Amino acid sequence: MTEASRETIRGHVAIVDDDEMFRESVARNLIDAGYAARTFADGSSALDHLGSAQDTGIVLLDWKMPGLTGIDVLQRLRARQIDVPVIFLTVLSDQVYEEAGLLGGAVDFIEKSRSFSILLRRIELILDGHKAPETNAASDSGVSRHGALNLDHDSHRAYWNDATLGLTLTEFKIVALLASSGGRDVSYREIYDIVHGEGFVAGDGAIGYRTNVRAFIKRIRQKFRDADPGFDCVQNYPGFGYRWHDGAG
Repeated sequence: MTEASRETIRGHVAIVDDDEMFRESVARNLIDAGYAARTFADGSSALDHLGSAQDTGIVLLDWKMPGLTGIDVLQRLRARQIDVPVIFLTVLSDQVYEEAGLLGGAVDFIEKSRSFSILLRRIELILDGHKAPETNAASDSGVSRHGALNLDHDSHRAYWNDATLGLTLTEFKIVALLASSGGRDVSYREIYDIVHGEGFVAGDGAIGYRTNVRAFIKRIRQKFRDADPGFDCVQNYPGFGYRWHDGAG
């Protein structure tokens, strides 16, 4: 376990990777950048820590580990209602793995070959974006209603016909953006920017961030349909993005 001095801590990062040299290298770089870094060689020890720790701001999680894999760890975190942001670190580049990670509840997916400066920038953007939803000023606090959808912007909870949807903070921000846009077509880029920060570049250019947005929307739709099998308010504008249509007007 390694940590930065308390006076310079910008945030707390957990690094879960069975490659000792890699995790210690990332930890040292994070400490030099002003973060506190805790390292874990396996998923089980990380779960034990994250189940009791309250200060962890983000988890860097290896995709392929012996015993519990990265996706196993993520699923157990979400099953325990631990909503800490997770970035997958991997040597895999096939988009099917990226989509699986995002659908599992991760917020990003970064290849280990990328430079530390890129990883650091993504950590900064995700931690900044995870502090509070960036919706329209009229609904920055309190409750807003959009047909059967009820959004509590103080607690970041969403309800459909009074049923709790169990959205993550990232999912809440996306739904709030769509619902507050009054039926306007919202681009992939705009949706992605509200999650990661304006101008953030993911994966392979436009293809990369569109893949990420589609994964988030797929998971959001499923949560709504768990509450209402007939849900169809999140509609696709092929090649551009999505719109919220509640049937009114």
